[in-house]
Amino acid sequence: METQDGAELCFPQLFNTSCRKLTSPWFEVMLIHIFLYSISLLTVALNLLVILSVSHFRQLHTPTNILLLSLAVSDLLVGLVVMPGEILRRTSCWFLGDFVCFLYNILSAIIPASSIGDIVLISVDRYVAICDPLHYNTRITVNRVKLCVCLCWLCSVSYSFLYVKEDLTQPGRYKSCYGECVFVIDNISVNIDLVLNFIVPVIVIIALYLRVFAVAVSQARAMRSHVTAVTLQLSVTPKAKKSELKAARTLGVLVVVFLMCFCPYYSVSLAGDSLGNSSAVSYVIFVLFCNSCLNPVIYAFFYPWFRKAVKLIVTLQILQPGSCETNML
Repeated sequence: METQDGAELCFPQLFNTSCRKLTSPWFEVMLIHIFLYSISLLTVALNLLVILSVSHFRQLHTPTNILLLSLAVSDLLVGLVVMPGEILRRTSCWFLGDFVCFLYNILSAIIPASSIGDIVLISVDRYVAICDPLHYNTRITVNRVKLCVCLCWLCSVSYSFLYVKEDLTQPGRYKSCYGECVFVIDNISVNIDLVLNFIVPVIVIIALYLRVFAVAVSQARAMRSHVTAVTLQLSVTPKAKKSELKAARTLGVLVVVFLMCFCPYYSVSLAGDSLGNSSAVSYVIFVLFCNSCLNPVIYAFFYPWFRKAVKLIVTLQILQPGSCETNML
């Protein structure tokens, strides 16, 4: 059934209250769907490799890698839940009902918030490792990191429910017609989200990393200045320090990519543009989600253990008895 102007309805039986389907050319819609769902599938696959790597090999059960594991879980959920839901919501009719729309909205708020929290925790971890290495093992333990990760997710859930509490009592209250899923927050909530979920974390991350970078540079200069004076210095320079410096560089790339992906979205929010269905908003949201696909690529470039773990996973060597004890470092 079609409307009088020829546009198809999402629910033809609800002639007066149904939303209209998009009228883009079929071939164009197919290409867009193939591209977007490919990104979603790639995001799931890459982050699943990170999760399997850190979970399976015991040598990788370090505080830093547990934080990377939590970040990978967030990124996996972005590719598995948030991306497909956003594609469906913005390129087609929403056929899943108001309650599923509410669940999607709450998950799309929880998952990015947890990702930002994980990035902050990783920055703190690198800060302690570089700036206070003598106390790192006593201050940053596996159990403490697990507790921090749990608190991060708990805070993300509590924080996100503040924005959907009205939808909880009356799902679908803001939709204008049947066949759409909308997420409406007032200007005050938008500003609070901007401050708590972006400005404050970014300030903390940049401040910590600038300190890490300054200490790392001073350590590198000190190491080079002693090479010619004391030959023994080379042999006693711990490999751990080199690995910490490399991990700090990886954090730097991670932070830069994070800012590049999140800044467009929050720039739109800061400019006061409504988060509706415009093409510009769709673009910045897609860039935001791409961060979840890029993080595992960063690990692949900077962490040899990740490349080795992927090789063992792809060749199914992790199914062999005792493979969890494999030397990965």
